[in-house]
Order: sequence, then structure tokens, then C-alpha cells
Amino acid sequence: MSKFLWNYLLISPAVLGATLVVSSSAIAADAQTAADASRTQTAKTAITEISEAKLNALAAVPSGTATQTIEEISQVPVSEIQSANAATDAKAVTDNNAIAANTATETASEPNTASLAAVEPTVVQQQATPAAVVVQPETTVPTVVAESAQPSLPKPAESVAQTTAPATQNSNATLEQLSQYSTEGAAESETQGQVTSVSQLSDVRPTDWAFQALQSLVERYGCIAGYPDGTFRGNRAMTRYEFAAGLNACLDKVNELIKAGTTNLATKQDLAALQRLQEEFAAELATLRGRVDSLEARTSELKANEFSTTTKLTGEAIFALSDDFGGSAGFFGRDRTRIGSNQNEAVFQQRVRLNLNTSFTGRDLLLTRLQVGNGRNFNFGATSEGTQTWNVVGNTAANVFALDSLLYKFPVSQRLNVTIAANGGVWDDIIPTVNPYFEDYDGGNGALSTFGQRNPIYRLGGGAGIGFDYAFGGRGLLGGVFGPTSLSFGYLASNAANPAKGAGLFNGDYAAMGQLTFTPGRNLQVGLNYNYGYFSRGNFGFDNGLRNGPGQLGGFTGTGVANSINGLSEGFKGFASRKVVSNSYGAQASFRLSPRFIVGGWAGLTNARVIGIGDARIWNYAVTLALPDLGKEGNLLGFVVGREPYLDKLEAAGNLGNFTNNTSWHLEGFYKYQLTDNISVTPGVVWITNPNQDRANNDVIIGTLRTTFSF
Repeated sequence: MSKFLWNYLLISPAVLGATLVVSSSAIAADAQTAADASRTQTAKTAITEISEAKLNALAAVPSGTATQTIEEISQVPVSEIQSANAATDAKAVTDNNAIAANTATETASEPNTASLAAVEPTVVQQQATPAAVVVQPETTVPTVVAESAQPSLPKPAESVAQTTAPATQNSNATLEQLSQYSTEGAAESETQGQVTSVSQLSDVRPTDWAFQALQSLVERYGCIAGYPDGTFRGNRAMTRYEFAAGLNACLDKVNELIKAGTTNLATKQDLAALQRLQEEFAAELATLRGRVDSLEARTSELKANEFSTTTKLTGEAIFALSDDFGGSAGFFGRDRTRIGSNQNEAVFQQRVRLNLNTSFTGRDLLLTRLQVGNGRNFNFGATSEGTQTWNVVGNTAANVFALDSLLYKFPVSQRLNVTIAANGGVWDDIIPTVNPYFEDYDGGNGALSTFGQRNPIYRLGGGAGIGFDYAFGGRGLLGGVFGPTSLSFGYLASNAANPAKGAGLFNGDYAAMGQLTFTPGRNLQVGLNYNYGYFSRGNFGFDNGLRNGPGQLGGFTGTGVANSINGLSEGFKGFASRKVVSNSYGAQASFRLSPRFIVGGWAGLTNARVIGIGDARIWNYAVTLALPDLGKEGNLLGFVVGREPYLDKLEAAGNLGNFTNNTSWHLEGFYKYQLTDNISVTPGVVWITNPNQDRANNDVIIGTLRTTFSF
């Protein structure tokens, strides 16, 4: 027993010591909690006093009455409000320091000061507050609550808590808590704070009073037309310059109403709102009107000098490497004597066109084209089949430029355009040929052959004359049954400059042509035409109105017999040729199956009367296929399959009507590759079966590599 008691006495001091330690920790924790609560209450008290001081300073702004409006408050100089805020902040800090000093004095005079922590003076972080509080109105302007109406905030009692922590820890903890409270207050102020004027805004939002005021004016006076779809879109923010533009429109509208004497429409409230908006956006309105004045001055200058005569030079150069891989071909007269043979070598040919495009009004065009080249068709005897576009110029002597075309285009009205050709006029200058991608005015960016460019009927006649193109209004002819429609017609004389008898503008060779062009849909276009021509001895042919004369083969396309019906009576035996009168009918169409797949074609019939001999019937037709932008933008893959003009029938006395009529096909394929915007390379093949519509002749196969430079 005694041993047990002895051991107990030995353990008791340790247990007692542990108990004292635990008790001291609990007391210290309670004291720390009380100290924290005290500091929190002290900080809130300081912030509350500062807030009350600022509210008192705000309410103390000179206003005259307790129900002062926002407009009146906004007129108080910002400097006065800032001075009041600074004075209030200084007073609040001074009062807070005095309270802290009194607290420290009272603490020092109490007993047991050794066990009490010294309270550090509290430093309150000054919080940035807006100069005034603005409440955004909807229809009326609310008033500012008077100082007497402000709710009274209770001040918590001051207390000093006991703590066992060092004084430096108390100071740091207090500063951290006050900093946290100040940050929270600043964040709350930034969330709830508002600006005093819309001039402080970078844009104008639908919730701003200025936006709502302008929207009300728009609804009352209709001073803004809105977007193209007829909407004002008043639920979207706009920049201050956009807002100023709308405000300026409303100001002009109200001024018009006042000048018109309808002042009763503009209420006093609207005029007051406009005046206030003018003041708020004075800078933007001044800038906007300055820009408008500058634009008006520039517009006036442009109108005074609307257009000056300009001439633009464009050009095209063709390098063509060609060879014939076919056999012999020739024209057979009445006695079946072969005329011509196929003895052709590879050739390298060129042609250059220089276009002077002059405009006097901006809507007209004076085209002066100079041309030079050395290209000519292969020696296929007496047939014009397989002629390529750069061969139509012939061989100009010593590569000297010659005047190829001279014409003037101008509009008479919005629907009527006129073309006057003084030299080298052709029908594709006046009438649309409805053959996109292949038609290039015998240039170097379309089909290789002259036949592939257009219906050969457009090559009957040419020279000097006049043409008209009239676009029907509305939806087109017959109330839009055929879609947008145009009527084109003209007159061209081949020997208009010659004053000799049997020549001139009306007594020489001439042709008249008309065409209706329909566009039933976006992807379909159709043209129907009629051509009437008169040709003197030896001049008939599909050759743009060239005057070949007796005994000469004409034509830029077609078989020899089709281009020489006026010479059949000669039989190349010296008999006199005869005059020809022709009536030709044509139809052409182009259908776009997709943006990169276009199908087209044409058919033409020519009834020609050889005066004193008989009547002839000449046909031609073709189908075309174009695949633009194949492989690259600007590229073109094209195919032409058809029959060049051939003599189908000749009703003549005796054996003059004897001729062969074997089917002769034109097969053409090419691929234009656009190297650059100005250079293209086009390899292609033209294959003619049964040349000159005679199976006794071997096929003609022409291989070509064409390089075109456009500038």
C-alpha cells in the first residue's frame, strides 16, 4: 500500500502540470478569439464612420432641396465634390486616431496592465468611392435621398480583449483584417458604383438613359431608318460615334418639323431631352459634322470633275507552235481534178493586238485596235476547215501594224446601247453569241479554232455600220415568260468607204442581222437570230465580210464548196462568178449544270441563192463542253464536236450540182493552263474527218501549243 501511495505522489505533479498547460491553452484561445472579434468590431466601426462621413459629404453638396435631381447634381463641379470627400476622409482618419489614443490611455490606467496586450492604433485604408451615385432611369429621373432619410447605422461598443500574443502579432493581424475589409468594400463599391455622366462611357448600352431617350425619339419621329432589313436593333450597344450619328439624324428631323410649322409634334420634354443629349455628345457631334463637311466638299469636287477622258492600253500576244499530222486534201471541180495538196511543215507563228480603250463619260468606249501577225492556215487545198484564231489576220507585210477595228459604244438610256463601227465591225461586237468560255473575239484565251468560237452565221457580213442592243424592262418580254430578254440588231457594209458605183454604204456588199436573247433561268441562256446578206461576185463566205473577189476561196471556217458556191459556175475553169443573196437562221444555247460544268451548242441553216444558177442549202452545228477552273482558277478544259459549214444541197441546171457530200466532222479538245494572271499555255488538237466533205481526202490532225500573254 505504501509503495502504491508513493508512486501516486510521484505521478501527481506531472498530471497537474499537464492540466495547467491544457487550461492555459484554452484560455489563450478564448482570449485570442475575443481579441479578433474586438478588432473586427473596431474596424467595422471605423469603416462605418467613414461611410457616414462620405454620405454626409454627398448630402452636403449644394442642392437647394433634399429632393435634388440627377441633372442638378451632375452640374456640381467635380472639384467641389472631391474637396468635400478629401475633407471628410481626413476628419474620419483624425477621429479614428483619437479613438485609438483614448483607448490606449484608458488601458494604461487600469490595473494588471502586465497581463493585458497593448492595443495598436488602427490604420484604416482609404477607399475610393465615386463622386456621386447615379441611378439609371427608364422614363423619369429619380431623386437623391436626403440626409435625414438615410438609415442610421448603430455603432458597436468599444472593448479591449485580453491576449497572450505579442504586440507585434496583434498589430499585423489587425492590419491584415482591415486590409481584407477594405478590399471587400472596394470590390462591392466597384460592382455597385455607377458613373455620373454618359460622357464617361466608351459605348452606349441599351440600359443607359441616353440610349433610351434616343430610342423614344426614334419611335416618335422615325428619324432613323435602321438596318437594311428594317430593324433598329435597339437591344445592342453602340459606339459613341454611332450614337452621335443617330442623334444627328433626330436633330435634323426635329428641325425639319419645326421649320415646317408642325411644332406641336415636338414636345417640351423631347426638346429638353435633345438639348441634354447634345450637351453630352457635343464632342462626337462636332467630329461627325466635321467629317460630313469634308465628305461633302470632296463629293462636290468629284461632281465638278466627274470624269476626265482616259485611254487605257490593253494587249495580247500569241506564240503558236503548230503542225499538221494528216494526209492530202484538195478541192475537186467538175472534172475531179485535185486542187492543192497536203505538203505542210511545223510552223511557229505569232500575232499581236494592241487595244486603245478610251472613255469620255465613264460609260462609253472608243475601241481602237491595232493588229499584226504572220499566221496563216495550213495548205489544205481549197478548204477553210481547221482555221485557228490567229490565222484570220493573214500575213501583214513586214510585220507592220494595221488598223483592225475602230468602233464606239455608248448608252442612249438605261436600256438602249448603240455601237457605231467605222472599220472592221463584226457581229460579235454588237450581238451576244451565247457561247461563254469559248468566245474570245478570235483571241488567245478561248477555243483554238474559229469554228469553236461561235456559230458561223455570225461571220456572214462585216465592215462599217451601226448596231443596237435593247434590254426589255421588268421581267422581260411577254411578262417574263422567257425571263430577262434583249433585242439586238444591226447593219454592216463591207465596202462602205468606196464611193464607186455598186459600192458604198448601201449599194455594195452588206448584211443585216437581228437576235432575241432569252434568259429563262439563272443557268440557261438562249439566242435566236436571223441574218440577211447580199454579196457581189466572188465575195460570199463565212469570213467576216472580206472581199475576196472572183476566183478566190473565202471563209474562216467551213468546207471549200460551202464557201465558194458563188464560184461553182466557174468550176475553176474561168467562167464568171455570180452574186449571192443569203437568208440564215440560227439558234444557240448555253446551260450551266454547275459552276464548273457548262454545256452549250448551236445550229445554223443558210439558204443561199446563186443568182442565175440555183439555190444552195448550207448547214452547221456543234455541241460544246466547258469545265472552267479545272485544277486551278483560270484554267479551262474545252471540247467542241460538230460540223463546220458544209454544202448539203444545190439545185442547179446541168452538172453544176455535182459535188461530194460525205460527212466531215470537226473534233477539238484543248486545256488552257493559267500560269499567272497574264500568261496562259494551251495545248490542243483539232481533228477534221473527210476534209472538204470528201472521203477521198485523208483526215487532218492539227497539234498546237499556244502561249498567250495578256496585258
